[in-house]
Amino acid sequence: MKLTIERAALLRSLAHVQSVVERRNTIPILSNVLIEAGDGSLSLTATDMDLTIVDLTSAQANETGATTAPAHTLYDIVRKLPEGAEVEVATDAGGGQLTIKSGRSNFALATLPREDFPTAGVADFPHVFSLQSSEAKHLIDRTRFAISTEETRYYLNGIYLHAAKKDSLDVMRAVATDGHRLARFEMPLPSGAGEIPGIIVPRKTVAEVRKLIEESDGPVEVSLSDTRIRFAFDDTVLTSKLIDGTFPDYERVIPSGNDKVMEVDCETFAKAVDRVSTISTEKSRAVKLAVSAGAVRLSATSPENGSAEEDVPVKYDGEGLEIGFNSRYLLDIAQQIESGGAEFVMADAASPTIVRDVGDASALYVLMPMRV
Repeated sequence: MKLTIERAALLRSLAHVQSVVERRNTIPILSNVLIEAGDGSLSLTATDMDLTIVDLTSAQANETGATTAPAHTLYDIVRKLPEGAEVEVATDAGGGQLTIKSGRSNFALATLPREDFPTAGVADFPHVFSLQSSEAKHLIDRTRFAISTEETRYYLNGIYLHAAKKDSLDVMRAVATDGHRLARFEMPLPSGAGEIPGIIVPRKTVAEVRKLIEESDGPVEVSLSDTRIRFAFDDTVLTSKLIDGTFPDYERVIPSGNDKVMEVDCETFAKAVDRVSTISTEKSRAVKLAVSAGAVRLSATSPENGSAEEDVPVKYDGEGLEIGFNSRYLLDIAQQIESGGAEFVMADAASPTIVRDVGDASALYVLMPMRV
């Protein structure tokens, strides 16, 4: 195998695939990227056995062939080469080494046989639909901050995606929760998604797809089966196993009887929460909200640091209410609100609170209160 490629093209392609490769691997071949030189193209493949990514880029191949090389080392080498450089990638006669040459730089990496690299079985995807990059971006950003990182409740370690109905309209709904907060996002149901099963897309897959969306302007083709999901971009295809578990009935968590509505400028509120929470203890980050007509008083106390309070103007005409929240969770939700106004719909100090973006009905957040 012997090929020549621009450093920028190779770096972009390697950046896509190397992040799938785990840093610590007990199986050596899983630390490697599969490099395949075809006629005028270079294909790179990486996998962790749950997630597989294939990236195609144009290259000038003098000799076609395939090998595998350490993904992170190869990425670091190419990253450190000078911008605008031409890179020559080749295997020796025995295929035991991969050489990377650029200008005066010359590297040789140990390889493993292409035959050792796991092959992805051909999967059947009965459901296929397209999302615009902006739609996919919103879907992920509005929900992923609430994904649980608690491995024992593995069924919460991803985004639950399913078709649903809202006021007789068909919608696609994405939900994530960690038991302390819940994020739900809705969008019109894409053509072809009417019969999709309810699926849980793993946290790592969500993160990789979000990175790829950042570089893509075109539509994302999503293919689904009961056990796998595939995302196809311009030159990149990412295939992932789904989480095999049952997502809880999240509708039961969303309160319907909350009657105390507070409207606040989100940026002002978030900055005040951030300031006041400086004083609260690292573990709980608790902030108390004392809501009254026209204002909310934010306060925090800790035995070590003292106390802090700040008043923020609000629209509110209900009876007075004191309620506590984890400030980190408040700030996570505030980052998702783009219209400027946040609406808090509360019941009492012990019940879940609904938070909405005043100018965007597609997202809804539920926040469990804390004792403060």
